[in-house]
Amino acid sequence: MSGNPDDERLEKLREEKMQELQEQAEGQGGQGNEAAQNAAREQAEAQQDALLKQYLTDDARQRLNAVEMSKPDFAEKVKQQLTALAQSGRIQDRIDEEQMKGLLKELQPDSKSFNIRRR
Repeated sequence: MSGNPDDERLEKLREEKMQELQEQAEGQGGQGNEAAQNAAREQAEAQQDALLKQYLTDDARQRLNAVEMSKPDFAEKVKQQLTALAQSGRIQDRIDEEQMKGLLKELQPDSKSFNIRRR
């Protein structure tokens, strides 16, 4: 990922844990399949968090966390988009708060406005 020895060691531990869980899943049958799915989901979330830490500044991550508190579905969509951009190599520099604002505005669904007229 970023070449940091701690990140590499953490990734290696995640892979070993995933391997252990897969081996347990094969031994347990039906219950193990669910455990393996949970482990895979946790690993995917951990990888997503690592990518976001690598490509977002602290201010941008704080803004994304604030959005996540109010609109968790929208924040998840933004995280998936950022992860896809990072994995495809389309992000060159770290994303700062201003760029995050622009991205949030761009991905924000169209808001519906209502005009109420009183007669």
